[in-house]
Amino acid sequence: MKRKLKNLSRRKFIGNISAISVLGSIGIGAVVSSCNRRVKYQAPVFPDEAPDGPVLKAGLVGCGSRGTGAVVNYLNSGPNLEITALGDVFQHRLDSCREELKERFDVDIPDEKCFKGFDSYQKVIDSGIDVVLLCEPPHFRPRSFEYAVQKRKHIFAEKPMGVDPVGVRSIMASGKMAESAGLNVVVGTQRRHQRDYVKTFEMVKNGIIGDIISANAYWNQSTLWFTRRQEGWCDMEAMLHDWYNWHWLSGDHIVEQHIHNIDVANWFLEKYPVKAVGFGGRHRRPTGNQNDFFSVDFSYDDGRHMHSMCRQIDGCANNVSELIFGTKGYTNARNQIWDYKGNLIWEYQYPLGEDGQPMNRVAISPYDQEHINLVTAIRTDNYINETQNICEANMVAIMGRVSAYTGREVSWEEMMNSDMRLGPTTYEMGPVDVPRVPPVPGTSPA
Repeated sequence: MKRKLKNLSRRKFIGNISAISVLGSIGIGAVVSSCNRRVKYQAPVFPDEAPDGPVLKAGLVGCGSRGTGAVVNYLNSGPNLEITALGDVFQHRLDSCREELKERFDVDIPDEKCFKGFDSYQKVIDSGIDVVLLCEPPHFRPRSFEYAVQKRKHIFAEKPMGVDPVGVRSIMASGKMAESAGLNVVVGTQRRHQRDYVKTFEMVKNGIIGDIISANAYWNQSTLWFTRRQEGWCDMEAMLHDWYNWHWLSGDHIVEQHIHNIDVANWFLEKYPVKAVGFGGRHRRPTGNQNDFFSVDFSYDDGRHMHSMCRQIDGCANNVSELIFGTKGYTNARNQIWDYKGNLIWEYQYPLGEDGQPMNRVAISPYDQEHINLVTAIRTDNYINETQNICEANMVAIMGRVSAYTGREVSWEEMMNSDMRLGPTTYEMGPVDVPRVPPVPGTSPA
């Protein structure tokens, strides 16, 4: 059913077509100058709330903190939205998610719609839902994404979409199937749904910093969470509780977390790197088999470069940001643009708070905006599919990880033809035959 967006007056809810499927084919969005007829790129204007429509039932796969948060974002995004099914490997995560939904939204998920086990994703998807939220550890996402497409469900999927080239290529193929079926797909690269980033991209796209010549991407922070193995846990149980620190489950933090910054560079440069030379190491991580830090030089087919840096170590200088450099100036990609004399030449105007002063945040959380945009696309028949964007950033991050693990120069073509698949091929509680030691560059396989 086609519906007009509410309360948008003369504004348009449009897609960012400068990067592949940023907001799908929701619209072109161009403004023609009255003096020289030169076409200008116009950023999308996002709705504050999804329009009303028939009830959309959603199910959640992966009931950890991010999954529970995604359900909250979905329910916040508009009227007539329901969460009706939950799935996870662990009962305690199902219970915790149910309790939070009851406390915050007075939503009761009955026992018969709470599914436990490695096949819970199938049971959630088959439970009579319209939308599935895929928030399980990234290793499992290719199979659940493919199944959701086969069952004709609209999808919100957290990033990354896979941990290895085989998984990412599977998502690429499933994304094409989703497109053919008219299934809307939004992924958890929330900066593409964050109003200050989107407006800054408009300024850069229209030439305020000239031609882009290079980029830097950073995610340097303190140690993230970990879970030590408990007495009585088998390998699989221990690894799933500590999934963030095992590269077969998370992809390592260059893939699981730093993918955000890599995706911003892809977005602003409107292409992806084709080669990577990197290094990394491990000094303090207490569990798992991942690195503590990465530094990667990514190069493009036109000779430009992007420097990528990420680290998770306590007591160090932190920085989570991007820098895009042009011939006339540079930007932090989020809210400010400078010339090379150090003058601030543009700044995003944040909304005013109750005290009349500008807030240091956008009006709508980008985590909510993702779901607003997904539900809006479904209810207005304005198609959106972000699969290709996320797969390109995902494969670039894997390319950087493989280079750092091995010490080799690694190419996009190599990754697109690689048979690398991480982790076991069957899923059950018991022993898991995967590498336990961190990689050693120059000696380790990818």
